[in-house]
Amino acid sequence: MASTPKRRIKNPKHSSSYPRLSSIEPPPSLLPSMPEFFKLFAVVSIAVTVAIGCNYVVTVFNRQLKPFCNSDTEFDYHLSDTCESCPSHGICTEGKLECVSGYRRYGRSCLEDGNINEMVKNLAKMVESHTCESYSQYLCKGVGKVWVQGDELWNDMDKDNATYQFAKQKAMEIVGNLLETRHAGTGIKELKCPDLLVEHYKPLTCSIHLWLLEHALFLVPCCVLFVGFGLMLQRVRRRHYLSVRAEELYEQVCDILEERALNSRSMNGEGEPWIVASLLRDHILTPRERRDPLLWKKVEDLVQEDFRVDRYPKMLKGESKVVWEWQVEGSLRSSGKKNKDNLNKQKHSEESNLVFNQDLRRLKPGELLRC
Repeated sequence: MASTPKRRIKNPKHSSSYPRLSSIEPPPSLLPSMPEFFKLFAVVSIAVTVAIGCNYVVTVFNRQLKPFCNSDTEFDYHLSDTCESCPSHGICTEGKLECVSGYRRYGRSCLEDGNINEMVKNLAKMVESHTCESYSQYLCKGVGKVWVQGDELWNDMDKDNATYQFAKQKAMEIVGNLLETRHAGTGIKELKCPDLLVEHYKPLTCSIHLWLLEHALFLVPCCVLFVGFGLMLQRVRRRHYLSVRAEELYEQVCDILEERALNSRSMNGEGEPWIVASLLRDHILTPRERRDPLLWKKVEDLVQEDFRVDRYPKMLKGESKVVWEWQVEGSLRSSGKKNKDNLNKQKHSEESNLVFNQDLRRLKPGELLRC
């Protein structure tokens, strides 16, 4: 029977003499600390920035700009490495750039000059105003010109300055598109303000005058009809006024004549029952109504149609006067007037009694006893 092998027991002393791998740590001086790391990063960044800047400066100073290609040369500028294409509105000769009139050089390009643009607008506006004002004076006053020669305008403003000549050329293009143009028999170009544009240059009074002349055939019949309608309306109103006012005056005349007759009868015939018609007219008419003879004529017509009034001449102080007299006998007007007066008196007495009763109700018992 085989014997089982025995395990060797390790000596703890020998095992403790070998160090463990997990317990091995790097020395603290091997890696830099956090402040030292930030300092190193800052130094490296500054060095890189300086290197890039120096490289850019050297590149810029060492680089030479390409010359401009001549304007009259015919080849593809984009495929050429020896020269740069000439910019628009520029003239290039022997590699140099010059801008045309009306443009200024900004770097390696030509941009439009703002001062010249303002000059162009002023010249165009000056020509427009002169042409349109001349046409408006012709339409309003019959003086001035319809077509204005362009040479007359430009010769008055002609100058030898190259900049001014360029502005003049641009202004002529604007005016040619804005105004009407034609060529006279001598070959001179003439300008005319359009009808829509000349309306802005006409004074208000002139515009109204021209409008009236243009629509005269329509306005004259309308004015005649309007005036005729106004006269007819005024005539109808006057007739109505005379009719109403004459009836009012006629009522007053009847009241006065009837009262005069009743008073004369009550005085046993001592008073005069008649009244002079002219005196009665001056009594009831206002000074303004006396100037209208037609009003009193209508009153006389109404009195003449009334059989209760007698009209006869009478000699007064050696002059013949027409007098009017009311006939008391058989008159229905006096009875109606009396009934009306009685009704008014009765109504007035009833109103007085009603007010007296209301005052009595307001009084206190003590005050009533003292009264």
